[in-house]
Amino acid sequence: MLRRLLREPLTHFTILALLIFAGYGVLNRSESEKPDRIVVTASKIQQLAEVFAKAWQRPPTLAELKGLVDDYVKEEIYVREALALGLDKNDTVIRRRLRIKMDFLSEAETEALAPTNAELDAYLKAHPEKFEIDSMMAFEQIYLDPKQRGDRIDQDTASILEVLLTRAPTDPDALGDATLLPSELPLTTRTSIAQTFGREFADGLGEAPLGRWTGPIKSTFGFHIVRVAERKPGRVPALEEMHDVVAREWANEKRAEFEKRRFDELLKRYEVTIENPPGTAASR
Repeated sequence: MLRRLLREPLTHFTILALLIFAGYGVLNRSESEKPDRIVVTASKIQQLAEVFAKAWQRPPTLAELKGLVDDYVKEEIYVREALALGLDKNDTVIRRRLRIKMDFLSEAETEALAPTNAELDAYLKAHPEKFEIDSMMAFEQIYLDPKQRGDRIDQDTASILEVLLTRAPTDPDALGDATLLPSELPLTTRTSIAQTFGREFADGLGEAPLGRWTGPIKSTFGFHIVRVAERKPGRVPALEEMHDVVAREWANEKRAEFEKRRFDELLKRYEVTIENPPGTAASR
């Protein structure tokens, strides 16, 4: 069993880590006399070895592991010296990374929260507009080109409607003008219809009688005679239908609340003075 244990790469890492750690202890016996101490712990050396192993698919040699530790020490010294020289000051990249890390603290606090279904259901009911399922409509349309029809739009609409309502079944496409727009759409959300035809058209479609040709309804392309075949109203879903979505929105709101509360507390520690740029009037 001892022989098998000695063959384990993890055991090698630990032994190497302890050897190098001991070596640094010997080399730094006088460290108590120095103001700054750099302690490379055994767990840190183990971490360096594991990162190397994941990258290279093999454990590091003793020389490689020593190189990793040496590089870590060099990095630590340079970072401390740079901070002592104030090289981090007024550096946009460093400032942004520090702010991101502070934001991570807020996110970590939020991720630790686990809302109950009752809390999520209450949130859903308090913000129905965030989760409402859009209304849907299925319809047919006959396009009337305003450039070709001119002032005859209303007159031509009346004539076409008379044909559609009083005569034998007629191909609607033969009554309108050529267009690349679809002559028939299955159930489509009101938002998608508005994006294609314009909001005015979607509103008119929502008020059109069900199952009967009517018009003209204006769109961003021109005018249309339409027949709404089916209409499904919008609704607020039950929690079980959108549990993950509601949970995500709840977490986003809690994160924003926590970040604001945390920042407000930090702001109390500072006196902020905002000077006016040269040549601008003083603010009141």
